[in-house]
Formats: sequence, structure tokens, C-alpha cells
Amino acid sequence: MKNKLLTITLILLVTITLVGVLALVVLLKFNEDETKEPTIDEVIEASVDVPELTTNLLSGDYIKISFKVQTDGKKTKEELEKRDFQVKNIIIEELSELKSDELQGKEGKQQLETTIKDKANSLMQEGKVERVYITSYIIQ
Repeated sequence: MKNKLLTITLILLVTITLVGVLALVVLLKFNEDETKEPTIDEVIEASVDVPELTTNLLSGDYIKISFKVQTDGKKTKEELEKRDFQVKNIIIEELSELKSDELQGKEGKQQLETTIKDKANSLMQEGKVERVYITSYIIQ
């Protein structure tokens, strides 16, 4: 009786262990696919160019700047292309509140990119903006 109980217990423990290991392998495999970075072709395919804008800064200087906005997919790109006038408005409003010295250096540019990304995401109904890149920049 004790041998039979011990055998059943061991079989159950081995079965539970095997199921746990199998579940772990499956989860890690699916998680690996989700964290895969997009290829450059996928990034370009899901990106929108914002043509060069010229506007005044708070400091009285003016800036010529253009962007590339990376989205999370084709549908998001299509929506963002339709909202281009709203994105341009966001960019002009943000730039009009900045002084030229606030845009000097890496931190100032990264802050502008982050602000534009966050405000553009607040507009989006489907998908999201992944990243905003400054593609040209001149302050005079």
C-alpha cells in the first residue's frame, strides 16, 4: 500500500514538473518574439516625415526644423498622416514656448522629441507613436 502511494506521488511530481518546464519554454519562446526589435525596413515603412517647418522661438530667434515620426504600424502611420496638421500645430506651439538656449545640446533636443511624441500620442485613436527623430535643425 505504501509503495503504491509512493509510486503515484512520484509519478504526479514528475508530471507536474514536466508540465511546468513545458509551460516555461512556451512562455519564453513567445516572449522572445514580442521583444524583437523591428528591422530598419519596418521602421521606415511605419514612419511619417514632417517636412521642414520655420517658426519663431520665444527668444526672438527662428528655427528651421524637420522630423521623422516612427509609429507602431501601418494603420497608425495612416492615421498620423491624416493628422499631419495637428502634429505641425503641436510642434509650432512647443517651439514657440522655447528659447534657443533650451534647444542647445543633446538634452534639449531629446526633451523636445519626447514632448512631441507624448502630445502626438494623446491625439492618436489607434496605435501609438514610438519615437520622434529630428532630421534637420537650424537656429538663426
